[in-house]
This record gives sequence, structure tokens and C-alpha cells, in this order.
Amino acid sequence: MLDAYLLEIFDLLHATYGPRHWWPAETPFEVCVGAILTQNTNWGNVEKAIGNLKGSGILSPEALRDVPADRLAETIRPAGYFNVKSVRLKDFVGYLWERHGGSLERMFAGEWRELREELLGVRGIGPETADSILLYAGDKPTFVVDAYTRRLFAALGVVDRETGYEEVRSLFMSNLPSDVRLFNEYHALIVEHGKHHCRKRPRCAGCGLHLFCRANAAERPA
Repeated sequence: MLDAYLLEIFDLLHATYGPRHWWPAETPFEVCVGAILTQNTNWGNVEKAIGNLKGSGILSPEALRDVPADRLAETIRPAGYFNVKSVRLKDFVGYLWERHGGSLERMFAGEWRELREELLGVRGIGPETADSILLYAGDKPTFVVDAYTRRLFAALGVVDRETGYEEVRSLFMSNLPSDVRLFNEYHALIVEHGKHHCRKRPRCAGCGLHLFCRANAAERPA
């Protein structure tokens, strides 16, 4: 059964890496900003950009609404694509103010599936960003899919590399308990494993999932 298999993979990852305590942020709004900034860059660069926002005193819905776009772009320069991302942040806070009076509590108070559709309608917010905001900032039971997820579960023979986002997400949503803590921890563990082993050029030595992996199938006894 796929549900038991997915939970077995989770248990193996959890035994290897332990709790990840992800997403690292002081406030839900910081999570939202980080989810937008992390597009097409690594987390180290996002941390630098968020540090700049904090140091400049503009890491709040009010401040990001009012700060000039060029100043915002320069502040988040370490995150890369800073001109594009400044517009995306502006679009998000504009939506937050227009639709929810600038309040994340109000935004997250409604039905989360409807909120997901709203977020997907904001320019620059795709499924991965929307689900990250919902799961990590709003504590909503939606599963985040990223490149690490596709790569790992393609290696395990569960999906293809070309399988679409919603299909991969549905696989987890349909076969796992609808549990925020499980979804949170599972995605964080997948990312950690991806950094260590299931990379574009895999590092298979020491991988605790080698008995499940198609890449090693030829080496296993029948």
C-alpha cells in the first residue's frame, strides 16, 4: 500500500536526520516573505535578504506596502532577481491589504482551499510558494512539492521526473493523514535528504534509502 510505503520512507528519513524545525522564522509574515524570496535561489541568500529587511525595519505588511520599490529591491539584492522579487512582494502585500486588511490572521481564518486559489491568483505566487505559505505560515494541511520531492520519489519509482506539481501533491495528500506536523516535517526531511544525497548528481554513498532506490536496483539481489 502506498500510504504505508510513504510513512516508511518518512520514518527512515526522520531516523536519519531527526526533527528539522522548519520553517526558520520569527513570525508568520517572515515565512511568507521567505517563501517568495526563496524562488530560484538558496536559503543562505534568503537569510541575508531577510536580515537586510529586519535591519532596515521594513519586515512588516505596513512597511513593505509603503517602501519604494527601488529601495525594497536594493534591500533584498542578496536573494537574486531582486527587481522581480520586489514586485512580487509588493503584489503580495497589496493583495493582503486589499483582501484582508493587511492581517495574516484574517487571511488564514477562512477555508484554506479557497485561500489557496486566492493566493494562486496573485502575480508571482505559484503552487509551491502558495503551499509553503499555507503550511508553514498558516498551519494548513497542504503538502509542499519542490524539485527535491520530484527527484527523490522519481528515484524511488513512485513518480516520474516529469510528473506535474498537482499530481505529486495529490499523491501525498491522498495517502497520508491530513496532519500539519507530518506534512511540515516530511517536506523538511525531503529537502535535507536532497541536499545530502538525492542531488542532480546523486551521492548514493551512505544513503539510507538505497534499498528502495531504482538507481541501485541492478545491484540488489532478486
